[in-house]
Amino acid sequence: MKVSVGQFSPSGDVRENLDVMRTLAGKARAEGSDLIIFPEESMFSIGKVEGVLAEAVAASWSTFVQQLSLLAAELGIAVIAGGYESSDEERPYNTLVLIDATGRIAGTYRKLHLYDAFSYAESDRIKPGDGGVMVMQVGDLRVGVMTCYDLRFPELARALADLDADLLAVPAAWFKGEHKVEHWETLLKARAIENTLWVAAAGTSSRHTVGHSAILDPMGVPQASLADEREAVVTADVTRRRIDDVRQFLPVLKNRRFAENPRIVEAH
Repeated sequence: MKVSVGQFSPSGDVRENLDVMRTLAGKARAEGSDLIIFPEESMFSIGKVEGVLAEAVAASWSTFVQQLSLLAAELGIAVIAGGYESSDEERPYNTLVLIDATGRIAGTYRKLHLYDAFSYAESDRIKPGDGGVMVMQVGDLRVGVMTCYDLRFPELARALADLDADLLAVPAAWFKGEHKVEHWETLLKARAIENTLWVAAAGTSSRHTVGHSAILDPMGVPQASLADEREAVVTADVTRRRIDDVRQFLPVLKNRRFAENPRIVEAH
């Protein structure tokens, strides 16, 4: 089936961002896409929100999800997008919502690994997820999700592969900095290659984030990609057959000698 990634620069206004997403989703559907993946912070960029974050989240999350559901049903396209969901405290969750092509909410995923690195502390403002992972069926494919900094943790991608994910969807707002584009592209390739599955990554493109959205096959070869365009969509054919072909000559998942928690033998 065809999968698209939509790249844009979210503002602090949820309705402005929904208008951009509708335009990009329309382009994807016109290309025959069955699924479009939008970036982290598609609902709004917290750096551009005025006032108290918790109040902005409480006022916007339901609208964001409802409008995406209507968009998906109207266009007949599944949608994955990132926003902020209220929690039981001042810090909201950084959440992905997964909506099928009928507009049904298939599930949500709360970002597990918060970006407390490179002199930034996402956990000061955001509450981490509760440990759950998410895989949804979209057409003939099973799609697993992770968010931005999650990409640096290979055990999460492997857990999704063990749940028979065919495609990893990676919404992100990957910060700019020295070697950061190289890290992003290398890690996307690594997650595809080590798990022999597809990866589709949608990044925000702004003054502070890199963009560089891409769709990679199970050999880590980009099939469609963007640079730092502020508003764009690309589409690629994503097939289970390509996974099966690669796993015939590169059966790394079958060849594993231990699971996530291997037996430890003390040296003498």
